[in-house]
Parts: sequence; C-alpha cells; structure tokens
Amino acid sequence: MSLILQIETATTSCSVALARDGKVLDFKQINVRNIHAEVITLYINELLNNLGVSYNELDAIAVSSGPGSYTGLRIGVSTAKGLCFALDKPLIAIETLEAMAHGVINAPGFAADGNMLLCPMIDARRMEVYTALFDAAGNRVRETAADIIEGNSFANYLKDHQILFFGDGAEKCKGVLSESPNASFLDDFVNSATYLTQKAAQKFADGAFEDVAYYEPYYLKDFIAGKKAL
Repeated sequence: MSLILQIETATTSCSVALARDGKVLDFKQINVRNIHAEVITLYINELLNNLGVSYNELDAIAVSSGPGSYTGLRIGVSTAKGLCFALDKPLIAIETLEAMAHGVINAPGFAADGNMLLCPMIDARRMEVYTALFDAAGNRVRETAADIIEGNSFANYLKDHQILFFGDGAEKCKGVLSESPNASFLDDFVNSATYLTQKAAQKFADGAFEDVAYYEPYYLKDFIAGKKAL
C-alpha cells in the first residue's frame, strides 16, 4: 500500500497529484510560466484537504527531477525535500522526460505499433531542447541529452521509425523536424504530476529512495543567468 504525493515543476506546468497504489486520486495544475513558487504549497494544501488526507498519512513524496527549468526544479525539489524532512518520509525522484513518455503511453486511446518511438522535448534556449527517446513500452532507446535541433536531427532514427514528438520543446522545432514523413507531433501536450504515478509506485515498492539531505535536481546543464533588462 502506498499513498504518494507527486510534484511536477520542471516545465511551465506547476502540478501536484495524489496517488494511492499507482492510481491517481486527484490532481491540481496550472500551465503558466513563472508561477510555481506562488501556487505550489497552496495546491498541495488544497489537494489534501479536498481528499480529507493529512500530511502524516502520506507514505512518500515523489518529484519530477529534471532536466527542465532551473528555477522550476529548485522550487519543486525544495518543496519535496522540505516535506520529507518535516514528515520523516522518503523521497522518490523520477526523470522528467521519462515521466512525460509514460504520460503519453498511458493516455486514454493512445495506441502505437512496435516501430514507433516517443520523443519528449523540453524547451531550453533558442533551438536547444532537453530530449530522449523511448519505445512504445517506455524503454529508453536514447539517453537524455541537450540537443540543438537542425535539419538532420534524429535522421538515423527517422529512417526506420515513426517518431512522435511532444512537449514545449517539440512545438518550437516543428518547422524543422516536420519535413520527415516519419515525424509526427502531439499538439497541446501539457506536462503533469499525474505522469509520475507509474514510476513512483514502482520505486516505492522497490525501496528506491533518494538521500534527502544530499539530493539535487538533474539540471543536465549549468545554470546561466540572463541579463536584466534596464
């Protein structure tokens, strides 16, 4: 038995979900940039209150670990670690791109043949994205990387596979990648804490917990501060 609070702040979506034994009970989310710090604790309180669940009843806290927005990841992981320390609960970390892939695979009505690959993409800078490749069963085919997208990106995979691109990074790359007949795009994909459910339940069952004191998000790249406009 597991009751897991799940937190997703790695992308523009700020989302929290509560899942029991691998099934989502309820969730709250908003897809607005730079609002995470304002709403994350409010959403958690509202979610638990609406379900009549106390903080002490939680068995673990799961968080989307990145890659993604540096600030968003700091907010999500800091919130998760604070709850773990205060409640003496274990911390579960799930890579954001993997969770996104599972979200598509488990979506109602989704069907893919064995030849299809899934390519979640998170917007980085300019034509750069954080991305990886997964097969239709959720197995990793290509490791997570920060890629600059150009005309021949994924060419070796597109020769033999249909690839479904999704996420805010895919939207900005659509003009470049759509030239291949094997490239397709899932429009209006919104990341969600509900996508952590499958992996969170599995990791809880396996006892695959993080060291709360030393855990850091998976930034993939060093943070580079932008210049303030004068």
